[in-house]
Amino acid sequence: MDNFSVLTCLYSFLAVFILLSVLAVVIRLVTALFPAKWGGVDLAVVSAIHTAVAAKIPGARVTHIEEIQK
Repeated sequence: MDNFSVLTCLYSFLAVFILLSVLAVVIRLVTALFPAKWGGVDLAVVSAIHTAVAAKIPGARVTHIEEIQK
C-alpha cells in the first residue's frame, strides 16, 4: 500500500472516532438535562396486565396494580 491509502484510512478512522465521541457527549448532556421520569406504572404495562387477565379469566376486572420492590 502506498502512503496515501494508509493516511486516508487513518484520517477516516479518526474522523469517525471524533464524530462518535461528540455524539456520545451530546447524548450524555441531553440525558442529564432531561432525565427520565420513573414515577408510577407505565400505561403499556397496565394494558398488558389487563389483556393477560382478560385472556386467562374472561369477565375478570383488574382493580389494583402495585409494583413490589425486592
